[in-house]
Amino acid sequence: QVQLVESGGGWVQPGGSLRLSCARSGNVWAYDVVGWYRQAPGKQREPVATMSSGGVPTYADSVKGRFTISADNAKNTVTLQMNSLKPEDTAVYYCHSLRFDDQWWGQGTQVTVSS
Repeated sequence: QVQLVESGGGWVQPGGSLRLSCARSGNVWAYDVVGWYRQAPGKQREPVATMSSGGVPTYADSVKGRFTISADNAKNTVTLQMNSLKPEDTAVYYCHSLRFDDQWWGQGTQVTVSS
């Protein structure tokens, strides 16, 4: 089992920045695929950014150039730096980990972008 705990959400004005962190614990493998998803009210959960086992990041088109995912395998953390935030980025953000057919989710952290 893998446990994922997010932190760093909150309220920010449009154009602002937030940094989300995910602490991984339990049976963590360095080669797990890790990433961030989000779910806005009334919408399906969608991928935001993922980091492959080889360290290659992938971003949703809507966040390219604004968000950056990073992983520190020594500290077992995954970070999402979010810049130039827009109201449409408002959602609950979830940390995710994938290993073959197993996957784990964090409890989610709310991000609200409004003036």
